[in-house]
Amino acid sequence: MKSLLKEIAKGKVLISDGGWGTFLHELGLGVGECPEIWNITHREKVLSIPKSYIDAGADMVLTNSFGAHPVRLQHYVLQDRAYELNEAAAAISREAAGDDHFVLGSIGPSGAIIMMQEIPEEKVYDGFRIQVEALAKGGADAVCIETMSEIAEACLAIRAAKEFTDLEVVCTFTYQKTVHGYYRTMMGVSPEEMIAAVKDAGADIIGANCGIGFDQMLEVVKEIKEADSTTPVLVHANAGIPVVKNNKTVFPETPEMMSSKVKCLVDAGVNIIGGCCGTTPEHIRAFVREIRG
Repeated sequence: MKSLLKEIAKGKVLISDGGWGTFLHELGLGVGECPEIWNITHREKVLSIPKSYIDAGADMVLTNSFGAHPVRLQHYVLQDRAYELNEAAAAISREAAGDDHFVLGSIGPSGAIIMMQEIPEEKVYDGFRIQVEALAKGGADAVCIETMSEIAEACLAIRAAKEFTDLEVVCTFTYQKTVHGYYRTMMGVSPEEMIAAVKDAGADIIGANCGIGFDQMLEVVKEIKEADSTTPVLVHANAGIPVVKNNKTVFPETPEMMSSKVKCLVDAGVNIIGGCCGTTPEHIRAFVREIRG
């Protein structure tokens, strides 16, 4: 089994992929349509996404399984197909990645707020179990638990991955800057609080994704490294803070703008760099040029 930790231990800075959601909509995914069902109904279109990132020079790609928790799939009456959709997502990215690149199984929030006790924790945990088992079966090399805002939910996902698979686990939270200048998740979690909890649950790699661009991500990374100087860090930033122009959401940072900040992130201690919303294969290609020359 391939190991992200072993590659990082060699002193390598690894390059991840870019955005998936915006890519899917460009390919025709309708508003309100389930992205994960496309793993079955539009397989070739989904396959074109990780292929484009591999062609751009990425060392790893994620999977089209971000929203494939059974609780979240209930909205589309697809909860009984969770295993199928996750396995298919991993198999698609595995095909694109081949044997010499990594596949990270994407797991996003379930849609339930644990602290509000909307749904029993056992049900949320079992949904994560289904996801991690299916992603492993489909060929994932690691699990990327991403865009988290609540400690309890993130820890349930990490524990499911550790208890039911042998995969390494990446866990990233999404931060915004408060009016007081602090970085917190939607549920009020600080980077320091995140680190203590997810490391205890078993996360191998930590970090941040979505919500902000590279400039603010650099500030978050500095907070993470101050609290934990040894655990590898992954960053998936947006192509800047989105703005609305002519009733359309636009991400303002070009590949050149983002790539000019890559070395600052590396110097701050980031081990894996990729993109989130608004980033494209051209962004990743620019990251590759900046890091590898």
